[in-house]
Amino acid sequence: MTKKLDLALYALSAVFALVTALTSTLLPHRAWGAVAAWGYLTAALLVYLVQRRDLLAWATWGAVALLPLVIQSVQRAGGRTDRAQEEVLVVEHMGESLLHSGTPYLSRTEIAAIPLDERLLGYRPYQPGMSIFGVPRALAGDHWFTDARIWFAIMTMVTLGAAVTLVRSLPTPSAVRTTRSPFKLLRSTAPVSQAPAPDAPGPVAPVSPALVRAIQAATVLPVTALTLATGGDDIPVLALCLLALALAATGRPGWSGLAVGAAAACKLFALPVVAVLVVHAVVTGTWRRLLPGALGLPLLALLPPLLVNADALIENVLRFPLGHGLVTSPAQSPFPGYLISQALPGGRYIAVGLLVSAAAVIGFLLLRRPPRTAHSAALFCGYGLLTAILLMPTTRFGYLLYPVALLLFAPVLSKDTGSSAPRHDTALYRH
Repeated sequence: MTKKLDLALYALSAVFALVTALTSTLLPHRAWGAVAAWGYLTAALLVYLVQRRDLLAWATWGAVALLPLVIQSVQRAGGRTDRAQEEVLVVEHMGESLLHSGTPYLSRTEIAAIPLDERLLGYRPYQPGMSIFGVPRALAGDHWFTDARIWFAIMTMVTLGAAVTLVRSLPTPSAVRTTRSPFKLLRSTAPVSQAPAPDAPGPVAPVSPALVRAIQAATVLPVTALTLATGGDDIPVLALCLLALALAATGRPGWSGLAVGAAAACKLFALPVVAVLVVHAVVTGTWRRLLPGALGLPLLALLPPLLVNADALIENVLRFPLGHGLVTSPAQSPFPGYLISQALPGGRYIAVGLLVSAAAVIGFLLLRRPPRTAHSAALFCGYGLLTAILLMPTTRFGYLLYPVALLLFAPVLSKDTGSSAPRHDTALYRH
């Protein structure tokens, strides 16, 4: 059955890439499709010939994401101006501004001085940490290896590889000491004395079908591969969130906080993951180790822009995304929030009201039934982000890569049975 699903995934992805190459109005997307279609087709032909499904997934990622990315970066360095999406230029401009002025943002006055047809590129609606990916081009000039997407890809490879390695090291449920029920302990086939400590994971297990599916969601799924090859800024943020969950599952809350804090320092989409992991850390009694990185890194990243020009930070990170900038965001995918905001009188306020109401409900559930494992935390993150994306007045279809990857990553964390909790359970943890 798994082979059949792989065949369907790669075959349908090849069709999607081919249609994109022939019909997309975005030239970077067309260039991606022309290369990726062959990669997906080759993967479909190899499904029944390659035994290691995970190796086929990694190789396919190289063919449908990394290869098109390098080709477009080389062509762009050679003078092609249609080989990168606007977010790549924005991130590189952030790096340049950071080096020259100490802040990655332009003020409202500076943006108003830009010609109207180029004014959109003056806005940088990302967190300050994203500017790091633009620094190589600001320092070394226009080369293929200074393209921001190259550094997005490097960060993704490192963090995603670490996340996969960590979840493969998770002990089996029978080997983990549990405090939830003495009856579960009696059913364990391994003595309690053999339970590994949180910082000493068990032997590496073979790659499970669920883990292969999670790898595919984070790498070869068309929405993910296309995003990395043509824009890419969301992919390292997603990879850092997955790494944070894997670190939480293996009893490393301090490192988990650093990973999710780095993600939140780059993009606001990581903040819901921060919130869920904070609640998880409170429940498991590990919040003192998680909070310094999870909250400290985003705040530390905000400090220089606040000191240099606080109004420029507010203009880019708050006013523009909320629709109060000098130009409006082009993110207009036809999800319910966008349709409501466009079709009904006062629709934007209705959509925002629905979004706030949904956030309140999710927050209530998060406090009422807090996640006690990384598995349940990943589910909270996935469904919460899916709800937010559907109800946001301004959103993109590509943002769906976050909930899809998080929800498919959750099953591989199911071996986590709360071993990261301290021996002396807190009142919140007892039930």
